[in-house]
Amino acid sequence: MILNEVLAQLIIRQAVKSDLPALEWGGEYTHFRRLYADVYAGVVQNNALMWIAELPEKGLIGQLFISLISTRFELADGQTRAYVYGFRVKPGYRGQGIGTAMLQTVEKDLRWRGFNRVTLNVSKDNDEARRLYERLGYQVVGNEAGRWSYLDDQGRRQEVVEPAWRMEKVL
Repeated sequence: MILNEVLAQLIIRQAVKSDLPALEWGGEYTHFRRLYADVYAGVVQNNALMWIAELPEKGLIGQLFISLISTRFELADGQTRAYVYGFRVKPGYRGQGIGTAMLQTVEKDLRWRGFNRVTLNVSKDNDEARRLYERLGYQVVGNEAGRWSYLDDQGRRQEVVEPAWRMEKVL
């Protein structure tokens, strides 16, 4: 499939509960099963959004989560600032405009909801993603320790350390 065909067929939409198994990408992200369920619970409570990108006959090829409100108001305050995370596009589809299309769709939706800032963290060793964000108008505003944890699919606490750049965009 060539670039224009991919984007012409691309469907970007908010996830529904039946999409949750597909977020595991055929087992690659099964360890995040509980995390996905928790994010979806936030969707039900109007505290979060889950977006997916899919292609007919190929299925889910991208995902992006948004926290509308957080205990860390510098990330998401529930009124003006939202936080993007869990953003990924399957490797075979990167560099084809899918990430750009997803972010532009999400930003338009957030503006419609009254938000005027988007924050995100990008791993300090993910130069490709940082270039994408900068090209779309995000600016580095600080450092983030990148310490977080989750319960994996077996119920074990997993600690993650991913030093990151905090980036922000005014919508």
